[in-house]
Amino acid sequence: MIRGDEYMLGIEAITVNEQSSIKVAGSSVLYFDPFHIKKEELDADIVFLTHGHYDHFSPDDIGKVASGNAIFVVPWKMVRELEDTVVSQERIIAIQPGEEKKVTDRKGNVISVKAVPAYNKIKPFHPKIQKWCGYVVNIDDKVLYVAGDTDALKENESIDCDIAFIPIGGTYTMNYKEAAHFVNRLKPKIAVPIHYGTILGEKVYGDRFAELIDDDIEVVNKLFEGD
Repeated sequence: MIRGDEYMLGIEAITVNEQSSIKVAGSSVLYFDPFHIKKEELDADIVFLTHGHYDHFSPDDIGKVASGNAIFVVPWKMVRELEDTVVSQERIIAIQPGEEKKVTDRKGNVISVKAVPAYNKIKPFHPKIQKWCGYVVNIDDKVLYVAGDTDALKENESIDCDIAFIPIGGTYTMNYKEAAHFVNRLKPKIAVPIHYGTILGEKVYGDRFAELIDDDIEVVNKLFEGD
């Protein structure tokens, strides 16, 4: 088992691929909503899925990242769909907003996970009744908040996190102005904009988002890193 104080997780250990497809290469390798993965990695210890839309739940891409004994953390309503496509029941941990769980991976690392609400307030795309999830994950002495597809929700403004991954593309989620206002109230140390610039939302939205963020919050645009 690798202790958190033996592995300092920094922003350089994080990759954002496309949409909300995030890899965290810490003492445990975490993937969130793997999508359009370019090559087979098979290194995932834990795979988190926020909801069932095709750009967040992609069985082909899950197959490229998930090791044979990877654990899956998913909303309750996705359990049967996941069983039918890619993984056996014993490797699935079902969760809903408000629940907290400890997840032990194949290395013996214990990851603290809390599911938080992710929904649209008025728009029909992500109804609250589905109980889809964002995640607050504690790994290597860092707290990560991956928002999922959501509007700016008041009940999430009190989340205490080091790094926040926030959708900014609009249409199906908050837009970059709403996202900036939300982040300024959330006050993470680092904000990473996601869910824009590919399927929808112009690439320039990342810069516009950054311009609206308070000076004491660092914005790191990992989505187009290396472009």
